[in-house]
Amino acid sequence: MIPHWINGQRVLVAAGRHAEVFNPATGVATGRVPLASAAEAQAAVAVALAAWPAWRDTPALRRARVLFRFRELVERHREELARLITAEHGKTLGDAAGSIQRGLEVIEFACGIPQLLQGEASREVGTGIDCQSLREPLGVCAGITPFNFPAMVPLWMFPVAIACGNSFVLKPSERTPSCAVRLAELMGEAGLPPGVLNVLHGDREAVDELLCHPDVAAVSFVGSTPVARHVYAGCAQAGKRVQALGGAKNHLLVMPDADMAQAADALVAAAYGSAGERCMAISVAVAVGSAGDALRAALLPRIRALRLGPGTQADVDVGPLITAQHLERVRGYIAAGEAEGAELVVDGRIAAERQAALSGGYFLGPTLFDHASSAMRIWREEIFGPLLIIVRVATPADALALVNQHEFANGAAIYTRDGRLARECAARLDVGMVGINVPIPVPAAFFSFGGRRSSFFGDSNVHGVEGVRFYTQIKTITSRWPHGGDARDSKLDMPTL
Repeated sequence: MIPHWINGQRVLVAAGRHAEVFNPATGVATGRVPLASAAEAQAAVAVALAAWPAWRDTPALRRARVLFRFRELVERHREELARLITAEHGKTLGDAAGSIQRGLEVIEFACGIPQLLQGEASREVGTGIDCQSLREPLGVCAGITPFNFPAMVPLWMFPVAIACGNSFVLKPSERTPSCAVRLAELMGEAGLPPGVLNVLHGDREAVDELLCHPDVAAVSFVGSTPVARHVYAGCAQAGKRVQALGGAKNHLLVMPDADMAQAADALVAAAYGSAGERCMAISVAVAVGSAGDALRAALLPRIRALRLGPGTQADVDVGPLITAQHLERVRGYIAAGEAEGAELVVDGRIAAERQAALSGGYFLGPTLFDHASSAMRIWREEIFGPLLIIVRVATPADALALVNQHEFANGAAIYTRDGRLARECAARLDVGMVGINVPIPVPAAFFSFGGRRSSFFGDSNVHGVEGVRFYTQIKTITSRWPHGGDARDSKLDMPTL
């Protein structure tokens, strides 16, 4: 049984609703996770609320020291955490360890909170009047995180929120719950007081309670666009702050002058890493002008060399998908692409059948379509699997128009040797993040992550300075210390300085 983490301790729940947790590489159930009721969610919020005042009043330097110790513990337990991730998600151990590293970088950013919380002050804004602005915490914050990054996405959220002086309720995916509990335990070992960080497992019942609970001040969410819209609407109606990150369809533009070997290497890693279960995965290669044939020729041997299998095996490149249901969904997109007239160049179903016969599990091999178009479902919809399509266009302007008309706008990349063209494309791409000869433009932790259109709902992006702004609120203090002979404030006119 996988426990909640409430008020600094594991909480096992035998009664009520539960869900099974599976190893995607074998299809075998490995545990059960409780699905919290609305009452249990209320109790978790009450614990976080009770712990908040003392943590809010803890000096930022002391909060930073807890985070420094937490960072060291995560580093020390990196291999253990990676194995927890691989056991429940299926991604390779190397990929899991890399995701933990990106989370560590957010912790390191949050360790600088004493400087990040510095306000502004001006003396003598008027005669004998001083003014200052301060950043103060919000209270209880909640995070709702997806299955595909059980460590990295929670670490985008709670280290920054807690560093700012908030308490936090984390609702991880019920498909990959164990890593969140272990991270909370490590925070306790680092000296975080009980109740400041709580992990509550659950499904929509728990989520909806967090969205409407009057004591939850802000909600961070990463997941699919339909759920992101639901979270955004629920929080807006309840008057909460919200950052809700949704789906994506990321394009990589390959210009005729690009280094095709470099572009092909980048595409294979960005499209098929983590079995394509990344919100920043490249799922569309846009071949501009004469680039199409050369790109396809460079991709084929690289795709065929990828090794499919359990993520625990050292020689494996691509692990399984998360569930049997998701596997069937992605296989359905392969059938749809064939039916709509795209050319199926590499069929990942063949390799998957061989692997499933060996180990069971939810496998699908790397798949490639060529001559796809914007009229096809495999271009319009987020697939979230190891499926890459090539769309051929005549000019860079056509490539920009293709990207900018899409519903999703998380990120895009361009491969070229032409600096002027790259600069122009970066300016004209209407997406949240752009890579120039960088396939997955996830920013460093001291910058912020977020998309546009149906990929993001809210005002402040995650981590970086935007994350600090999201988890704090401004208070402005105007002060005067009059002497006995100073004029009194008896006029009814608008006060001036």
